[in-house]
Amino acid sequence: MKNPYQQYKKTSIESASREKLLLMMYEGAIRFVKKAMIAIDNKDIAQRGYNIGRAFDVIMELNNTLDHQVGGEIAVNLESLYMFMTDKLTQANINNDKQGLEEVLKPLTTLYDGWKVAIEQLKKNEIKHTQSMEGK
Repeated sequence: MKNPYQQYKKTSIESASREKLLLMMYEGAIRFVKKAMIAIDNKDIAQRGYNIGRAFDVIMELNNTLDHQVGGEIAVNLESLYMFMTDKLTQANINNDKQGLEEVLKPLTTLYDGWKVAIEQLKKNEIKHTQSMEGK
């Protein structure tokens, strides 16, 4: 029998919208970077490496899902930013560099906040559009 929490987590991921998955990926990357920073403070090399590796994987997945045909210049800029972040993560891991992790955390948090606002606005607009269509 599977752990009920793991089953719930698996179900919530499988049933999440694309927008929710995007936010979940950013949340994960942010969480892993913060855990890596704590590991550096605790001089826990294994946890530092593990969490940096997980953050790296999430950021690479974000990069791999970019649609350059639809996203145009925004996708190009995001790709550059993701490559900057993966470079910083690699260097932070090699050099045990908490400042490098902070340099990754800032843009991740900014992107997460921006996407969250954009998605909320999109949902509001969809609701307004649906309500106006129902009124006709």
